[in-house]
Amino acid sequence: MKPLKTLQNLTESFHKLPGVGLKSAERMAQAVLQLPEEDVQQFAKDLIAVKTTVRTCSICGLYTESETCEICQSPRPYETLVVVSYPKDVFAFERLEDVTYRYHVLGGVLSASKGVQVSQLNIPSLYKRLEEKPYGELILAMSPTLEGETTAQYLAVLLKHKSIKITRLGYGLPMGANLDYADAVTLSKALSGRTNLKGE
Repeated sequence: MKPLKTLQNLTESFHKLPGVGLKSAERMAQAVLQLPEEDVQQFAKDLIAVKTTVRTCSICGLYTESETCEICQSPRPYETLVVVSYPKDVFAFERLEDVTYRYHVLGGVLSASKGVQVSQLNIPSLYKRLEEKPYGELILAMSPTLEGETTAQYLAVLLKHKSIKITRLGYGLPMGANLDYADAVTLSKALSGRTNLKGE
């Protein structure tokens, strides 16, 4: 028996999502068939809406539905700028209590194997922000992977002439881990154990 083309197409679409294996994608596609039509219609509308409505903040690069995100609009005091690879990483920090950071999202990490180069990252706007605002500290908060370390070291060298304290998260985070999976305790230890990359 040949598979139904429409069901196969839906399965392949679900399979494109990160962390979704083929069997899980097949179960999701089958589940859609069991949903009421109005739920499927709403699901389709939500998928389209998230692509047409959500954008990146013009200041920091975080996801937002406005020109600038809620954090950049906030009047809360801040002296520390945390540089992360992806918007989802910001949410990990925001789970901490009494957070007063501002963020800058690079939009990725340097990766020779994936062809991600310096020109593809949100680095020029970071440089501009540091020119406009005298932050007391810049925390390079890339995940502790080879690509994350490479990106952090590149930024440390690029910005070493600036009169700002540049630190890297401590290794409360295990090598190879993804930042957005870190719990609050682990992330707090990583913050308290961060290292100075300028050697001062």
